[in-house]
Order: sequence, then C-alpha cells, then structure tokens
Amino acid sequence: MTNIKSAKTGNKASPQTNRSQKSRPQNNHTQNRRVQNRRSQKSNATASGSSLMPLLLVVIFLAGLIGAAQQHMLPVGIAGIYLTLSLLTFIAYAIDKSAAKGGKWRTKESTLHLLALMGGWPGALFAQNLLRHKSVKASFRNVFWLTVVVNLAVLGYGIQTGAMDLFI
Repeated sequence: MTNIKSAKTGNKASPQTNRSQKSRPQNNHTQNRRVQNRRSQKSNATASGSSLMPLLLVVIFLAGLIGAAQQHMLPVGIAGIYLTLSLLTFIAYAIDKSAAKGGKWRTKESTLHLLALMGGWPGALFAQNLLRHKSVKASFRNVFWLTVVVNLAVLGYGIQTGAMDLFI
C-alpha cells in the first residue's frame, strides 16, 4: 500500500516514480515518433495508391500519341510537342518545388497552368505525383484538371477535323 501511495504523491522512494518521472518525456517523444511514423506510412500508402492511376493515365496517353503518330493518324510533331512540353513542365515543377523548399522566388501558378494547357499536362501530372508538389491545393488541382480537359478537347477537335495537319 505504501508503494502505491508514494507513487501517487511523487515520493522518490518508489522505483515506479523514478522510472516514470525520468522516462515520461522519452516515452512521449517515442510515442509521438511512432504515431508520426504510422501517419507517414499511411500517407505514403495512400499517396502511392492514389498516384498509380494518374501515372497510368500519362503512360497510356503518351503511348497512344506515339502509336497514333506511327500509324500516321497524327503528325509526328504533335507527339514530339507533347513529349517536349511534358519534360519542360516537369522541370518547371521541380524548379518550383526547390524554390518552395528554399524560400526563393516561385514560379507563378498561371505559368504552370499555361504549360499544362499547351500540352505539358502529362509532365505536370507526373511531377505532381512523383515530386508531391502542387498536389494538395484544391483550387490549383481544379484549374489543372480543367486545362487537361481543354487540351484534350482541342486535340480531339484537331484530329477529328484534320486541323492538326495545318499546325505541323
């Protein structure tokens, strides 16, 4: 009974009190670290699970473009433009991510959207998922997906009407 009472009063005579007083901050720190690790494991699992579909979309789209160009359904230059703009857009996202980490001058969101609209959206989507940049802000993502839809609509219209042949 005295051990229990001394543990409650904080008397240093009890071995339980000494251990709990000395190790409590460490246990809390360790416990916080475990919680953070579990959260990061969950977010990594969620991120990898959610990033598979957009990356698959990018691969299918670019493979379709290259295939259409090889079958002479689409000018080869169109596939080249998409690949070049995708690479440039990916680099723009990487530079912006680096600037964000370093607190330096950032790339305007309108510039990133313009690159995506012109045909760099596969690179943008790849960068958002690989670099985890511009992937959370809902307003940015909404405008981004609008640029994708508009770009694909213009591409589809150009293919349907033969207008793509005029540009290349």
